[in-house]
Amino acid sequence: MLEQYQVTGKKATRNGFGDGMTELGRTNDQVVALCADLVGSLKIQEFIKENPSRFIQAGIAEANMMGISAGLATVGKIPFATTFANFATGRVYDQIRQSIAYSDKNVKICASHAGLTLGEDGATHQILEDIGLMKMLPHMTVINPCDYNQTKEATIAIADHHGPVYLRFGRPGWPIFMPEGKFEIGKAIVMKEGNDVSIFATGHLVYNALEATKVLEAEGISVELINIHTIKPLDEEAILKSISKTRCAVSCEEHQRNGGLGDSIAQVCVMDQPIPLEYVAVNDSFGESGTPAQLLEKYGLGVGDIVNAAKRALKRK
Repeated sequence: MLEQYQVTGKKATRNGFGDGMTELGRTNDQVVALCADLVGSLKIQEFIKENPSRFIQAGIAEANMMGISAGLATVGKIPFATTFANFATGRVYDQIRQSIAYSDKNVKICASHAGLTLGEDGATHQILEDIGLMKMLPHMTVINPCDYNQTKEATIAIADHHGPVYLRFGRPGWPIFMPEGKFEIGKAIVMKEGNDVSIFATGHLVYNALEATKVLEAEGISVELINIHTIKPLDEEAILKSISKTRCAVSCEEHQRNGGLGDSIAQVCVMDQPIPLEYVAVNDSFGESGTPAQLLEKYGLGVGDIVNAAKRALKRK
């Protein structure tokens, strides 16, 4: 099954968002883009060029941008509020909770530069708590795609989904390896079937998990690799089906260990099929400045870390 996941190039997931917005601008006249003074970083220049009347530059006033977005949704528009993940969640949590989630507004919160792979900008901008913050909000859908193709497709898909969405993506160039195709919110993708250990991965770490799977398979370990692009609603059926075979698992995410994908999987398992679960995630720490590759290795999110976690899970069966 892995043969269909060949690297065809390298491009940032934020470019997938920008290209998805360009397509939405041409196909859905209710879509409105808002930005907090980061148009270039969010790659929405083409959308603005083609649809100047459907763009609002909110400036460095993220809380106000969320309020404007809630108002636009009230009158039937589909606002895409864009900025860095740190500003899109931590800085404006009150406005999201009170004005968007509480009343189930149809606002799409689209956040770039998430996680450690923001790189040299350092800990103040490398938010690692955003998935936890957003998944706890009632009504909120949380999506964390893994490459350019999946991010573009997710961007297009959320315009047709009614209700608040948090779409998370990143800054660095990243391998493009997912085949093009329709994005289905809440439906995990089984990239490879296996019997020994389940590896559940989200975001950038899907690629690292793919590489780790190749290493483990070469050593005779049968891996079931699953791409969990939607954190909420979580595909519980896919998780339970997988662990019923393998009886042990690894979760992989560019996020704090507390409150992320791993915790969501653990809740599913403990309620139905308790199993050994190993976490590949940042362990209660802030980040620091460095290249994306350096930071992923230092904070235990590299290919080798996933391989070792799978072996630990197998020993705990």
